Amino acid sequence: MTTIPAYDRILISRMKFIGDVVLTTPAVRALRAQYPGAFIAYMGDAQAVSLLAHNPHLNEIIPFDFSRPTWREQPRVVALLRRRRFDLAIDLFGNPRSALMMFLSGARTRVGLDRPGRGRLYTVRVRDDGSPKDAVAFHLQYLRAAGIPAASTKPEIFLTADERAEASALLRKTVGDDRPCVAMHPGATWPAKMWLPERFAGVASQAQTDLGVRVILTAGPGDGEAIRKVQKALTTPLPVFMSLPLRQLAALLGACSACIANDSGPMHIAAAVGTPTIGIFGPGEENIWFPYDAAAGHTALRHDVVCHPCHLDFCNRDGDLYMECMQGLTREEVYRALTRAVSYRSTPVR
Repeated sequence: MTTIPAYDRILISRMKFIGDVVLTTPAVRALRAQYPGAFIAYMGDAQAVSLLAHNPHLNEIIPFDFSRPTWREQPRVVALLRRRRFDLAIDLFGNPRSALMMFLSGARTRVGLDRPGRGRLYTVRVRDDGSPKDAVAFHLQYLRAAGIPAASTKPEIFLTADERAEASALLRKTVGDDRPCVAMHPGATWPAKMWLPERFAGVASQAQTDLGVRVILTAGPGDGEAIRKVQKALTTPLPVFMSLPLRQLAALLGACSACIANDSGPMHIAAAVGTPTIGIFGPGEENIWFPYDAAAGHTALRHDVVCHPCHLDFCNRDGDLYMECMQGLTREEVYRALTRAVSYRSTPVR
């Protein structure tokens, strides 16, 4: 019988990126399952880790504020980590900063990816076995490398009853009635990840006419141009929720019947709060970055092209081949996926 290592104070960290933090929540649940009485803390970007508030598997969230000067913020967080006296630290990010902070935390067992140079800062070095796996399974490797059993579970965000009620009231006030709502997120961090705005508009118009739903748009700080292009292609503009705090956005998406989003943070948020989600992929790999169950109404869509996966921020092809992956994904395909998604959650907003 294999003996599971004993740990009383555990630090887990994914320093950056909204979607990536969401995708680590199965690892958090797995740690709590093995160590029900342990103190478990999570460190990461202040904005992203706000999504972990009210997670019952965590005792503390330690935000790293990237808006502050590094020379002030990093020593502050390191001092806090050392006061917590962690005996296990798991670094799911593995860049030079996060590796150094795990080392400086003072944890006697430090788990991280075996990379040149920084790998020496860990006591347990993770070597990916090279087999195909999604992001959730990749993160769970870190636990197993430390001798901790971990089974795959779904990403999750925990919303309070008040957050859900406030979001439902806001949605009802904005759209003017109790019809089910569909959220669309036409933006993304990089242009190569964006489906055509006129096709978002076409799906929105058809859904409102044929499915009897209301459609809303969500957007982050850099998504203004994408929103303007969608609105320009519509006869009647759609309500826009711009730059909401992440927990408010999560609650809003949780009040919707379905969500269509490019490969982006809001795509992961929508799926993690249980809203049937259609993820639109171009340069990225849906088999890695969309670990969401089709049986729960989730669908990843991608038009196959010879250059996939390119992982480019900007398409480097010319003429008719420019953005071929996005050009090839039709409005009809996305609309069919939406009709299936809406059928999973057909009750009106409460």
